[in-house]
Amino acid sequence: MRAPRKAPFVAPLIAVLAAACLGSPGLAARPAPPPVPGGPIGTLELGLYRCERDGTAGGPVGIRLPQYDFRAVTGSNYKTPDGVRGSYLMTGDRVIMTGGKLKGMKMHRTSKGFLRHVDADGADNDIRCVLSRAGGGPLDPNGNVNEPET
Repeated sequence: MRAPRKAPFVAPLIAVLAAACLGSPGLAARPAPPPVPGGPIGTLELGLYRCERDGTAGGPVGIRLPQYDFRAVTGSNYKTPDGVRGSYLMTGDRVIMTGGKLKGMKMHRTSKGFLRHVDADGADNDIRCVLSRAGGGPLDPNGNVNEPET
């Protein structure tokens, strides 16, 4: 009985794999791509973010600013209470609204579910947006959460 004949591509394939394992300069691994400026790309926790200005020691804890409220929905998208959809980009701990009614607004994510608005000079200001209801689903102008979208 004869031994099975090896396919003609086996020897070159073994040579290529051996060279790769031994660090052949012709087959050296490519360097990793450079990091994204600003940090890794991410998304916000889904849910309703209610915004307010810091309060005072002798007054209310916070002063509501409903014009900045939004709901983080799928991917890098958000909706305002009147149903207008927009988009955002989160790199590292920085968030910028790139489309929709809040376009141009910049925020700093200080922790999961807590954002601070950022002034033109790059410093955090006294406006905060806090995740108040996690999960998907639209919101209405009265702030009520409806059933999740289907």
